[in-house]
Amino acid sequence: MFFEPIQMKIVRKTNHKILGLTILLCLFVFEIYGQDAVRAKKPNIVIIFLDDAGWGDFEPFDKSITYTPNMQQLSGESKVFSNFYVPQAVCSASRAALLTGCYPGRTKMFGAIAPREPGLSTDFKTMGEIFKAEGYKTALFGKWHLGDVDGERPWDRGFDETAGLLYSHDMWKYHPEEPEVWGKYPLQFWENGKVLIPDMEPADQKTLTRRYTQYAVDFIHHNKDNPFLLYVPHNMPHVPIYASDNFAGKSGMGLYGDVVMELDWSIGRINQTLKDEGLEDNTILIVTTDNGPWIVYGNHAGKTPFREGKTTSFDGGVKSGMLIKYPKMIKGGSFSEATLCSIDILPTLAELAGIKLDTEKIDGKSMVGLLGKDEAFKNPQQYYAISNLKELQSMISGDGEWKLHVEHPYRTLIKEGADRMPGSYENKILEASLFNLKKDPFERFNLIREQPEIAKRLMMYYKEHFKKFYGKQH
Repeated sequence: MFFEPIQMKIVRKTNHKILGLTILLCLFVFEIYGQDAVRAKKPNIVIIFLDDAGWGDFEPFDKSITYTPNMQQLSGESKVFSNFYVPQAVCSASRAALLTGCYPGRTKMFGAIAPREPGLSTDFKTMGEIFKAEGYKTALFGKWHLGDVDGERPWDRGFDETAGLLYSHDMWKYHPEEPEVWGKYPLQFWENGKVLIPDMEPADQKTLTRRYTQYAVDFIHHNKDNPFLLYVPHNMPHVPIYASDNFAGKSGMGLYGDVVMELDWSIGRINQTLKDEGLEDNTILIVTTDNGPWIVYGNHAGKTPFREGKTTSFDGGVKSGMLIKYPKMIKGGSFSEATLCSIDILPTLAELAGIKLDTEKIDGKSMVGLLGKDEAFKNPQQYYAISNLKELQSMISGDGEWKLHVEHPYRTLIKEGADRMPGSYENKILEASLFNLKKDPFERFNLIREQPEIAKRLMMYYKEHFKKFYGKQH
């Protein structure tokens, strides 16, 4: 009887000590691992951005194609958007819009900038800078083309790991028309801020798609325990086109088909790596292109069923297909004709990652509602503004039904080129036109006189946008 109370006291004290140590241990473990666990819940993001690919270059958009099985498989795992727009059908302007969520009129990023020229102002944060500040590991493997001066290269603009070219790969000494102009500076391949290949040759161009793919795969392997943003802006299939020896002659559709086939392999390799690392469910994978095909290059250009192509404000230039895979939210194999634009990608991803943006400084809107099963979701954009170089030329209604062109010049193809050499254009003037894109996706029948109220509404948006971003500069 004397021993029992003493034993109980010892047990109680021991239990209190164990409990206290357990709590301290739990707090210690949470301090070490808890924040990482919370961060791990943030979705990983992979954006594969092709260059000058045509709307009809891949399955599932052109069902007659048989050499892009990885895109076909990915479409069954994704939501397929057939009405995805960019606000300008030229390299630098399109890339700036994607990475900042801003119109070219806001950033003043028009057209395609040349080597050793300044580009995107640091006043506008890139997707890399935004996600890096939120704890993401960030990488860019591919074509930058948003500035080639100190302070404006990708490693200066929020990307932890980088490799690739700082501008278009046709801006080199082998340019088919102006080698003395575009060959003024050597085309260099950079890796993490250092020159890896000082002066690119055709043999080096053949390795670009494979290099970017391997960099991307290695980055996923090394960062599987961290939330990451991986941006892969391929140089291909922009001219000059090159395929590695593994794909040369394999598509049965000429060199362009071989290039597309290798890009399809790259997309499949990245998608499979996400699966192998157990990251598939928590990764948002986006595949699209910067603008439509450069049709003047004939058999070295992609194909689109829509009017004209790159460097115009017609749908052949600014309309692309897009796939978004996110198993947590998206039902694979679904299809959408909803209209959205590249400026909407950043705010959509930011919402999914729980990142707050200054909505007063960007033009895009979150389209998360389009990804799930919210059938009542209505596009919050009243319009999409389409420009060509420094000219504001077109307005598309937010629902994607109507498109207004103000009177503007454009160039139309009169002769296709072949085998690396461009054909020729003819300059024309388009009268003020209103097209119903639902019934007339090829922009053939001008309804501006039949639908004056719709034209008036879109013209009001045009004037508001013009006043806000162009003013006397136009």
